[in-house]
Parts: sequence; C-alpha cells; structure tokens
Amino acid sequence: MADTTLHSGKRTRSIRERLPWVIAGFIALICVLPHISVLIAAFMGSTETLQSLAETVLGRYTRATIFLLVLVVFFSTLIGTLAAWLVTTTEFWGRRVLEITLVLPLAFPAYVLAYAYTHVLDHPGIVQTTLRAVTGWGPRDYWFPEIRSLGGAAAMLTFVLYPYVYLLARAAFASQSATTFYAAQSLGQTRFGAFWRVSLPMARPAIASGAMLVAMETIADFGTVSYFGVQTFAVGIYSSWFTFADRAAAAQLSLGLLTFALLLAVLERLNRGEARYAFGRKFEHMPRVLLSGVKGKLAFLACFLPAFLGCLLPVVMLSEMALSSEQSLFSQRYLHFARNSVVLGLSAAVITVAVALLFGSLARNRKSWLATTILYVGRLGYAVPGGVIAVGLLVPFAYFDNALDAYMRETFDISTGLLFTGSIWLLVCAYMIRFLAAAIGAYEGGVAVINPNMDAAARVLGQNEWGLLRRVHFPLLRPSLFTALLIVFVDVMKELPATLIMRPFNFDTLAVQAHRLASDERLAGAAVPSLVIVAIGTLPVILLCRRIRNEQGKKEEGA
Repeated sequence: MADTTLHSGKRTRSIRERLPWVIAGFIALICVLPHISVLIAAFMGSTETLQSLAETVLGRYTRATIFLLVLVVFFSTLIGTLAAWLVTTTEFWGRRVLEITLVLPLAFPAYVLAYAYTHVLDHPGIVQTTLRAVTGWGPRDYWFPEIRSLGGAAAMLTFVLYPYVYLLARAAFASQSATTFYAAQSLGQTRFGAFWRVSLPMARPAIASGAMLVAMETIADFGTVSYFGVQTFAVGIYSSWFTFADRAAAAQLSLGLLTFALLLAVLERLNRGEARYAFGRKFEHMPRVLLSGVKGKLAFLACFLPAFLGCLLPVVMLSEMALSSEQSLFSQRYLHFARNSVVLGLSAAVITVAVALLFGSLARNRKSWLATTILYVGRLGYAVPGGVIAVGLLVPFAYFDNALDAYMRETFDISTGLLFTGSIWLLVCAYMIRFLAAAIGAYEGGVAVINPNMDAAARVLGQNEWGLLRRVHFPLLRPSLFTALLIVFVDVMKELPATLIMRPFNFDTLAVQAHRLASDERLAGAAVPSLVIVAIGTLPVILLCRRIRNEQGKKEEGA
C-alpha cells in the first residue's frame, strides 16, 4: 500500500512538472504556426500567381516598401537621437516639459494622424482654402505638397515612431559617464567632436535597436499606407485576400514580407548581442550646458516641433473635427464598438501577459535549451506584421474547419460550421502572437532586479516553482506586469490589419470604424473613434513619462 501511494505521489509530481512544459510547448507551436503555414501555402500556390505578381505589382510593392522604410527610419533616427542628446546634456527653456512631451506621440496610431492631417492639408482643407481665399488663386494656379503620397505616409509614421529611438537613445546618453567625454575633450576634441566620435558611437547599439523597432513597425503598417494609396506589401496582402480572393497570392506576399521582417529581427538581435559598453570605473553625471539666445531657441524648436506635429496639433485637429461631426460617441452604436474594443483588448492583454509570465518563469527557473527556444519563439511575433499573422492563422484553421465539417456531414449528417475561423478567440490568439514580445520585455525588465539569492532562499524554505512564482516573484513583478497589460491593451486597440482580416462577421471595433469612415471620406466622423483610441493610448504613455521623471530625479539627486 505504501509503495502504491509513493508511486502515485511520484506520478503526480511528474505530471505537475511536465504540465508547464506541455502548455508552453503548445503555445509556442501556435506562435510559430503562422510562419509555417505561410511558407507551405506560398509554395503550394500556383506559380502563375507568382509570375503575375512579378509582372504587375511586385516591383511596385517592393519599391514602395523600401522607400517608405528608408525615409521613416532615417528621419525617426535623426529626430530621436538629436532630441535625446539635447534633453540629456543641455539646459534650455522648456526642457523639463519637452523631455516628457516628446514621448506622447507614442499614444497615436499613424493612421489617426493621417486622417487629421488630410482633413486640414487636403485640397478642400482649411489650409489650402485659406490660401486660395487670400491670394485669389485657382486650383491650378499654385503647387501644394500632396499629403496623400509616399512622402505623406512617411511623415505620419515618423511623427509617431521617433519616440522609440528617442527613449532608447536618451537612456544610453544618460548612462554615459562624463569622464569619457572629458577625456575626448582633453585630447583636443570640441564638444561636437566629442559627441560625434565618442558619445554617439557608445550609444549606437541603443539607437540601432530603436531604429529596428521603427523599421518593423513601418513594414507592419496598413492603415496609413492604405488610406494614402501607397501600395506596400501590407496593402497587397489585404487586397489579395479580400479584393481578389486569392489566398495563394496573399500567402506569397506574406512570405516575402515575413522574410524581410525576420531578417530585421535577426539583425536587431545580433546588434544587441554584440553591444559592449566601456565606461570608466567611476560614474560621473554629465553636467548640462546652458543654451541661451539663438542656440537655446534652436534647441527648443528641435524638441518642440516633433512633439507639436506628432501630438499637440493632431489633438486640436481631431477635436475640431469631432465637434463638427454628427457622430455621437455615446450612441448605442458607438458604445457597442467601444465595448468590442475593450473586450478584445482586455482578453488579449490578460492572456498575453499570462503566457509571458509562463515563458519567462520557465526560462528563469529551468535553464535549458528548450526553455530558451520557447522564449525566443515568443519574441518572433513582434517582427511579423499583423496581416501576415492573420493569413498564417486563417489558412490552417480554415482547412481544419472545412475538413471537420465535411467529415461530420458525411458521417453524422451534422454541419459544424466554422468553429475557429472568424471567431473572437482566433483573433485574440493573433494579438497574443503579435504582442507577446512586448509582454516578455516588460517581464524581463521587472525580473532583472530580483536577486537570484531570493529564489534560492525560497527553495530552502520549501517553496516549489508555483510557490516561488506566487509568493516571491508575482508581488515584486506586479508593477512590470501591470505595465505589460497596459502596453498590450493599447497595442490591441490600435491594431488594424489583423482585426480587419480576422474579425467575426458584424463585429467591429473603434479602429475598424475609424478606418471605414475614413475610407468613405467621412473624416469628421472618423475623428470620434480616433480620439477615443488616442485617449486610451495616453494612459500607459503617462505612466511611462512618470517613470522617466522619477528615474531622472533619482540620478540627478545621486550625482
């Protein structure tokens, strides 16, 4: 009897030990499923489709995507690096406010800016209307930059994506010791020369990581480029799937975009792995140089204009548009859209953070190649555009649904319909794959400050892995996990291509409604859901700004 009880206890412990691996392995398989299914569907598709794409639109998609990528990455890196250097090492009027305001454009989806600026700068907009009224010119008597163009799309994306570079570059500059800078000046370098030859190269890994994030967000964008009529790969995937009903073409375009996105992810990972920082033994806070007169005004403008064009001005424009609209946010219809958005956001956020906690805990507690591989697979989704994930999930699940329905009809004369395809949970699964990397990053940032000796002490006191997570890690990780919940929630609110492709029938969100109204040229109506998306997106940005302010205050007090 004792042997049976002992054997049963061992079996129970074995099941408990294996269960997290089984769950994590299943979720990792789902995360990698879009990559595999897109690859298979692309090669199983007709070669005639690929030849037709190559002869017609493939070159146009490639050129537009590359040009857009180069423009957005270049200007985002330039703006973000310059602003980070100015607010970190100089003192000028308004610096303390601008240091935080520069982060606010993160709350805006690029397509919302596109709606606002089109309403103001397009031919019937207030700017050109006023210009014609003042000068008496006709429509063909003057030239005005076309907002609905590749350059306009690049500007919208730059305004909302430069904070990625700004945040990482600012952290890198703030962590540099002044001793290295002084050494360069003692060797005859001017302040600009020391920045160019010493500070900038030391911050290069952080700047490059921010630029890679900008690049991946750029190739994943659909709302902005589709509204401006810029034919990129993201637009091609959506058009092939819905307009032409050609899944093979959509899969082949997705494969091209997936390959390019994964290449960017590998480059970013290699760049991070090779980064080495060589600071002096003694850290000395970099003193701020007071800028006054013309230099102070130029520094103020360099930091004010990105925040003004990316946040302050769009809020004013959207508010004016919303006031002139007949759409009411508190109507039953809009409350339904808001409820759908919140349900999707909360569901995806909770599930994504739970998966990140599972993956991260396995990697920390059970150090092995399998745990490392699972964690890496979880990070892959951020490099994959939402449209690619949508196609990669719909193809295999649609095949499964159709096969199951055919079998049930033939065997039991029962139609099962579409169990997975077009369901909310498959859409939530796509969100989880897309934003799991962000949640993992927040988890790793929080767990990095937990001393491994605390884990050992908990083990000595008899805590298993579940007890260690529940009693030690979770209480310490609550701020980081809450931040991860907010980040994923806001990202889901802004996500457009995956929602458009995978949403259930007659299930619309604020983002989908804004896109639909803007596509019908009802920009004033599109401003109402857009403002709600921005308002919700501002919450985590405010928390991030408070964190930046607190960290900066602690550093300056300790200097």
